[in-house]
Amino acid sequence: MANASGNGVVNVADKPSARIQTSTSIRESAQTSVQASVKTSQTSQSSWPEVESRGANQDVYFHAWGGDPQINRYIQWAAKQVKRQYQINLHHVKLTDTSEAVSRVLAEKSASNDHQGQVDLVWINGENFAAMAKHQLLAPNWVTQLPNFGLTDPDNNPAMTRDFGVPTQGMEAPWGKAALTFYYDSIVTTSPPQTLQQLSLWAKQHPGRFTYPKPPDFLATSFLKYALIVLNNSQPEAIKNLLYQPPTTQSQALLLPVLWQYLDDLHPHLWRKGQHFMSSGMELRRLIGDGELALAFTFSAAEIPAAVARFELPDSSRSYRMQDGSLSNIHFIAIPYNAAHLDSAKLVVNFLLSPQAQAHKQQANIWGDTSVLALSKLTAEQQTWFEPPAQSHPSATIANQAISPALSEPDPSWSKVITKLWLQRYGVMQ
Repeated sequence: MANASGNGVVNVADKPSARIQTSTSIRESAQTSVQASVKTSQTSQSSWPEVESRGANQDVYFHAWGGDPQINRYIQWAAKQVKRQYQINLHHVKLTDTSEAVSRVLAEKSASNDHQGQVDLVWINGENFAAMAKHQLLAPNWVTQLPNFGLTDPDNNPAMTRDFGVPTQGMEAPWGKAALTFYYDSIVTTSPPQTLQQLSLWAKQHPGRFTYPKPPDFLATSFLKYALIVLNNSQPEAIKNLLYQPPTTQSQALLLPVLWQYLDDLHPHLWRKGQHFMSSGMELRRLIGDGELALAFTFSAAEIPAAVARFELPDSSRSYRMQDGSLSNIHFIAIPYNAAHLDSAKLVVNFLLSPQAQAHKQQANIWGDTSVLALSKLTAEQQTWFEPPAQSHPSATIANQAISPALSEPDPSWSKVITKLWLQRYGVMQ
């Protein structure tokens, strides 16, 4: 790793990790480190002043996706704050995919490296969290020790302790909330589609002006899960509820055919006639900016006005949520079971949950990621920090936000199934 700079920020390009082999994963998941369990138990019982004392003057390696400049700059800002408060050097290890961190920790466990892991923090949710929890790769029962975790009001907000429906069991702390948001060029189209079915009709009327990325890109699977949920909305409750359980051959047969039928009808009218799909969701914004697309979507609504301000999107850009629902989720930060700087990592996460850090993150020109804090838990002055600015670009106002139902994420394992079958069905064209 490179040395920390004066402000505590180091950006490290992560090296590709080996793929996880299924048979190896099963064998390794059976290995349990007694020493690591004792270490975790001891630190979880420590008082917060003891954590502060042990955690100061350390390095923390934060493995997090590095594909968005706004998010990277926010992490740099946070690094300066923890450097000032605790003399912690926060290193941002930029990932192209979170599975790289999962593979690294799993390899360390296989090598019996139970105390000096290279990953202190990992930005995570969904399938990757489920995989790390399954293979006992995460430190348990540390989140409730954080003083600022109580500001999320977990007793009255169960979403703070469930990740894609899976109980977090104190293995990860909530960091932010997001929902699938569409945006469009209002000069090209004055009436964007308001539902999934209208999207298909709109695509036929505006050929080549919409597309989505190729799975397993996060935005790609998010769009496909949104479609899967909406297309099965008229099914009996017992069948719809199968989306929130691990997929079986039977549930796939009941739920997936309508998705493939919809995509078969949609693809000929997409960008490049559905014969090519970009590998990254970040390219959607570029194609809108270049005028090739007129409609796109994101999980970071604040990136839209920020991109307009940077002249990456046209001034005529506007944003909205679909009336038939918006896929919504919470993203988290976890500490691997073998983190070399456990207490330092806790200090960083507690700062990231502070009103100061959450309010700064929510500003549209910083990141625009919605806070996980309950405003009722904050002082009157702190609540004012979260108020939107008086003047902002029109795209900062999300149409339909109040009437668009929040759609819960399906069981994490559906993402893998959808990706595999999508690639079998459409991937040969890439």
